Amino acid sequence: MTEMTNSQLYRRLLGYVKPYWRTFALSILGTAITAATDPLLPALLKPMLDGTFVHHDQTVIKLVPVFILLIFLIRGIASFVSAYAIGWVGDKVVMDLRNEMFAKLMTLPTRYYDDHSTGKLISKFTYDVTRVTEAATNVVTVFIRDSIIIVGLMGWLLYLNWKLTMITLVMMPVIAVIIKVINLRMRRFGRDSQQAMGNMTQVIEESITAHKVVKLFGGQQYESNRFADTSNWVRRFSMKQTVANASNVPIVQMVAAFALAYLFYLAIEQSRTDGTTVGAFLSFIAAMMMLTSPLKRITGVTVYLQNGLAAAESVFELLDTPSEIDAGQTRIPRAKGDIKFESLNFSYQQSGDTQEVRLALRNINLNIPAGQSVALVGASGSGKTTIANLVPRFYSPTSGRITLDGHDLADMSLSSLRANIALVSQEVVLFNDTIAANIAYGQMREVPEAEIIAAATAAHAMEFIRDWPDGLNTLVGERGVRLSGGQRQRIAIARAILKNAPVLILDEATSALDSESERHVQAALETLMQGRTTLVIAHRLSTIERADKIVVMQKGQIVESGTHQELLNKGAVYAQLHRIQFEWNESVSENETSNA
Repeated sequence: MTEMTNSQLYRRLLGYVKPYWRTFALSILGTAITAATDPLLPALLKPMLDGTFVHHDQTVIKLVPVFILLIFLIRGIASFVSAYAIGWVGDKVVMDLRNEMFAKLMTLPTRYYDDHSTGKLISKFTYDVTRVTEAATNVVTVFIRDSIIIVGLMGWLLYLNWKLTMITLVMMPVIAVIIKVINLRMRRFGRDSQQAMGNMTQVIEESITAHKVVKLFGGQQYESNRFADTSNWVRRFSMKQTVANASNVPIVQMVAAFALAYLFYLAIEQSRTDGTTVGAFLSFIAAMMMLTSPLKRITGVTVYLQNGLAAAESVFELLDTPSEIDAGQTRIPRAKGDIKFESLNFSYQQSGDTQEVRLALRNINLNIPAGQSVALVGASGSGKTTIANLVPRFYSPTSGRITLDGHDLADMSLSSLRANIALVSQEVVLFNDTIAANIAYGQMREVPEAEIIAAATAAHAMEFIRDWPDGLNTLVGERGVRLSGGQRQRIAIARAILKNAPVLILDEATSALDSESERHVQAALETLMQGRTTLVIAHRLSTIERADKIVVMQKGQIVESGTHQELLNKGAVYAQLHRIQFEWNESVSENETSNA
């Protein structure tokens, strides 16, 4: 996002207030009434002092207390209405911004998540957006209130003695320069503070997520030191803001104090020569003294304004990030499942000539007929998972194309494409909800319990679900922590069975499971794969021997393909991989036997 000026940022922020302009206007009205009562207090001093202590006017003596009570009654009601209304608008703006940010988050491309840590994204929602409202609502009311107070007091001063009042205007340009200089510093410190807060949130998120690794490898002190370091940066930037803000007010007040002292001297001199009344003199001095508070608040509000504008930059950076490209118009109700990769090249670098950038995939040509299973094998980093990520368009090819039933994936709408694809991966994603809700996740309809049970049964999951007291209504915990690895896999398979998509991607679906769990999961996968075009990624070659085609990859290229037996007969790369795994499995079995 190109950097926006303060006025552009502010206009955009006020756009979020616009839907609630009536309530905001009510707050402004309450603020204006509250502010208008401030100049009335010094204005009452003149008739009160002159009418009571000098002229002993009985009418004034009776009315002045009534006026004072009336002023404070109006002031109290208006102040409450203003505070309540602005609080309501502020909360609404925060909610709207968070909803818009979250909606944007759901549409961002995978590359954005690759480049931005979870902690920093969470910080935008929990920290940055709340500071935005300070600039969008609170600053406006403070500015309006104190501007009205200043104008009212200046008007009264001009009425009492315009010559002396004009001298007070000399200090205004000086104060404006001071505020501008400090504003620039506050904006910079605001950005730094948000960056530090994002780093701290990231450390917290990582430490919570990886708490088992932290404990097992004795990383408590390391994480504590890392958190203390990021927390200290938050403190340091906060102190820089505090110093800038704290120096702002005294400097402005000193400028005002010099002017006030000089005016006080001149007022006394004038009272000796032109017969100014005691009431008028004290009213003038009181009004001048009261000017310092609104001046202090207006200059002090810059810290909230600059923090809010810096936070707005962070929020709008997220909102202005381009969503996933979804320009395709082709929609198919249900695909047959015929997938073709044609002269495909892909790089994780987003720009540059394909001859210069490092290609993760190079010249991939692959045909997967509908209903067949194709297994991708090869060493880590050979490009297997990258191919799987290109099918649902988590990434787009650098060149070449992929087709589904003859339709270029780039020409298909994302919703139509992804409705035809189901995924079961090694890292199963479960939500902190019931087992039933996780199986039926994403179905845009009310799923009957019978369908959920049927899917769970086909996935060999009902046998352990029945053991839970709450059955399908059992909460799985955060990321399915209450379930074993094999149980989580079977829930994921049940989810894919219920979706009933014609294209299936299995990414290391049986990896890191014990023999008993793998047996159940493998049986569930065989049920799931029936009649579906299946792309299987596996390290254990024993799990893909019955695939219709096995594709062997090295350094982003296809080096050979064929059935299990054909590749063994070739005696090339696949045969070597198979021999190494076979020898390793035999060695493990011998060790287990000898240990027994």
